[in-house]
Amino acid sequence: MTAIDVLVIVGIALAAVLAGLYFLNKWASKRMAAQQEMIERNKQTVSIYVIDKKKEKASDVNLPKAVTQNMPRASRLMKMPFVKAKVGPQIVTLMCEKKVYDALPVKKNVKVELAGMYIVGMKGLKTKREMQELARARRGGEAPLKWNEKLARAVDPRRIFGRERS
Repeated sequence: MTAIDVLVIVGIALAAVLAGLYFLNKWASKRMAAQQEMIERNKQTVSIYVIDKKKEKASDVNLPKAVTQNMPRASRLMKMPFVKAKVGPQIVTLMCEKKVYDALPVKKNVKVELAGMYIVGMKGLKTKREMQELARARRGGEAPLKWNEKLARAVDPRRIFGRERS
């Protein structure tokens, strides 16, 4: 075997792998679009009381057996965000998206968008920056300085020499 033969074999293998990845990505994107469409059709706004939230494996959480059996094996082994909440008179365990999980307050009533037992969204969901600005406004305007802001003030030459440098 010459070097050219090896390069041809490697090139053919690489082309086969890339073609396989292309078709796998196409199949996965179609499946994801279908699932997203189903979620959009079935979601409804519900008021829940969040008791607890944690990231655990699906096998460790109190989920119905039908749900755990229908989950892919990889999902059963991964840690996922779960929320224990009171929906009406029942206490249930719900799955949720990461952005919703980060924003959900514990021990409070919240209006969420539920699709089955999956929390899709939250009414009044704010970004991290908006939450920080609201916290600043509640504290009276001035937020405590972060460590890098304190350091920048400490080494500011105008402050050290008592005058501005030109």
